[in-house]
Amino acid sequence: MEITIENLRTLLGCCTILNMAMLAVWSLAFVFAHDFVFRMHTRWFRISEERFDEIHYTMMGYYKLAVFLFNLAPYLVLRLAQFN
Repeated sequence: MEITIENLRTLLGCCTILNMAMLAVWSLAFVFAHDFVFRMHTRWFRISEERFDEIHYTMMGYYKLAVFLFNLAPYLVLRLAQFN
């Protein structure tokens, strides 16, 4: 398979959608199954609920930033750029 600009654009678009869906599932699990997820993690790690919330909130922000920088921004550049 040859890597063309169109193939790369399609790949980045699909990656963006999949990563944002993963972030949405993570966020929904954090909101609606918070106690269950917290109990699972406290079996392995000794951590307070406040620290648990802080870690998850921070990591969701880092994940979103990474998706924007490595998937969405290159996709938009390839989408908006004019190639001859």
